[in-house]
Amino acid sequence: MAEMSRPGLAGAGKNGDDGLLPKHHRVYLILRQEIEDGVYADAATMAGELALAERFDVSRITVRKAMDRLTQEGWVERQRGRGTFVRTRAAPSHVGASLSGNIENLVAMGLQTDVELIELTYAVAPGPVCAMMGAAPGTVMQRAVRVRSHEGVPFSHLTTWLPEDIGRSFTAEEMQRTPLLRLIERAGHRIATARQAITAKLATPEVARLLGIEPGEALLSVRRQVYDDAGQLVEYISGLYRPDTYEHEMEYDRSRTSAADFWTTKDTTTGAVT
Repeated sequence: MAEMSRPGLAGAGKNGDDGLLPKHHRVYLILRQEIEDGVYADAATMAGELALAERFDVSRITVRKAMDRLTQEGWVERQRGRGTFVRTRAAPSHVGASLSGNIENLVAMGLQTDVELIELTYAVAPGPVCAMMGAAPGTVMQRAVRVRSHEGVPFSHLTTWLPEDIGRSFTAEEMQRTPLLRLIERAGHRIATARQAITAKLATPEVARLLGIEPGEALLSVRRQVYDDAGQLVEYISGLYRPDTYEHEMEYDRSRTSAADFWTTKDTTTGAVT
């Protein structure tokens, strides 16, 4: 295997656990990601504790804690006197998604996942949400927090804001068994368009607990605004997705003009769930 660079752990010396995450957890996350990405071949021998300590600029105790967790989770196998070996693991089941998924695709995907309603309240929406929804400051809206799972594994944490009249048109029980887009349409607002932005965020302790991950782990952050056919913004949703279970997928066609070549998106078969 080619020699890898030594990134170190920014902001962390050999002693102490300053920074957002303990050093041993950051070492664990990086090594786990490298194993998942295929940096190490199946049954490959990993570098020893001393070499890893030098690579990450941490103590051997820190490396040992990281390796203990990798061992407990089955990512590596440690054999006394021989070394540490990478173990093959089955790839997680991904939930596909597309920015261009249409309403029928979204509903179909919603029926294949399970939802748990964590919180349902009516509260004054934050200023930015009111402004986005075209509502006066201090407007009361429905706020819901849900966790979606696929094959028993939680993959998304969703916070939605709806106009109060739409929210009060259905019950909490309906929200757990019926896709939200269907409920919005049942309330008389035919979904027409949506805008979406994607970035990354770190998991708070509360979100990490619900998604079954460690606090501070990276999540895919999706913010979506949904409009009806009259142009009214009827839903604002902020979603956090586990990157090991949720995969955002798009297809592109190459187009050519006299001036330049460029890429255009094309529809795929699945869509992000609300």
